Amino acid sequence: MTRTPGEVYRVGRVPATDLSGTPAAGRPSAAPTAEGSGGRTATRPVRVSRREQAAEDVVQLWLEPLDGRPLPRWEPGAHVTLVLDDGLARQYSLCGDPGDASTWQIAVQLAPDGGRGGSRAVFERLHPGTEATVLGPRNAFPLRPSPRYLFVAGGIGITPILPMLTRTAGTGADWRLVYGGRTRATMPFLPRLHTYGDRVRVLPQDEVGLLPLAEILAVPQADTLVYCCGPGRLLDAVEEAMAGWPPGSLVVERFAPPAAPVPGTAGPATGTATGAETDGTTGPSADPGAGTPPFEVELAGSGRVITVGAGASVLAALEGAGVPVLSSCREGTCGTCEVGVLDGTVDHRDRLLTPQERAAGDTMMVCVSRSLTPRLVLDL
Repeated sequence: MTRTPGEVYRVGRVPATDLSGTPAAGRPSAAPTAEGSGGRTATRPVRVSRREQAAEDVVQLWLEPLDGRPLPRWEPGAHVTLVLDDGLARQYSLCGDPGDASTWQIAVQLAPDGGRGGSRAVFERLHPGTEATVLGPRNAFPLRPSPRYLFVAGGIGITPILPMLTRTAGTGADWRLVYGGRTRATMPFLPRLHTYGDRVRVLPQDEVGLLPLAEILAVPQADTLVYCCGPGRLLDAVEEAMAGWPPGSLVVERFAPPAAPVPGTAGPATGTATGAETDGTTGPSADPGAGTPPFEVELAGSGRVITVGAGASVLAALEGAGVPVLSSCREGTCGTCEVGVLDGTVDHRDRLLTPQERAAGDTMMVCVSRSLTPRLVLDL
């Protein structure tokens, strides 16, 4: 698994016909609502209204709806999928004000080698007046109620944490932030964080070395939730340092899903968005059909039936049959390929849906999930 700063997952491409503001599947675009299946699966056209340099090789973008309608509401930790005019799709955490329905804010870090093209395309193409398409919002990193929080962020991983700080400060909960990065120049949003005073510790690596996690996490606290987002090596170190903490204390957002849990731990609650690509060779979709029989998917709109082989994903079968579905990570972590299910029982293999959403059985991530019944009827 590889990591490239500033981008999430690998390149996903969709046909130009899917970029008109209607869902790739062809279902009606939902009106702006709170985060629900309609709002998170509908695409909507936006325009870049503002662009600023947030740090060295990091740009902050303000996105406004082309139709002037309020954007869907979202909660801290949410992300959107940004789709450019050639179908390049990437996930970025929302880092603005959840109460602002007129604008969404994201921050993008330029990959040193250009990654797989996502961050480079954003830097080169997205300027004030440029139009794009977004899908979402989706939240795999929600802020749970707690009397006390410790936030740990590395580099561009600060983006989903920012709205959490605003929300937490307004509730009166006790909180602290430990923020690391290569240098101060590469760490976005420092002026904004300085307004919180000594609740925030800024620890650039070139000044103090690696974050002192053994010191920070030395004493388990039963009433504290630890939220962490950043490079995989940081999250692995935090998980290891928290091995003695009460179960459920750690909530992380990874740039890519871990290949395996840290030995000796039950593993944290995990979401993904914010920052990097994967190479597609590890994670839950490496063999989506392993150990399961073939099945059929019926497209409700046309009645067409497509066979999904034992070694294939639903997404691959749909693409092979010429059915366009918006996708990006192909690992069951970003939510871009979410499709409604009208009949049949889903074998959920994603890392995104909640237990309640899985039990409802009315949606699936077609890049990894399969069927427990001979046929699924999809809302396509």
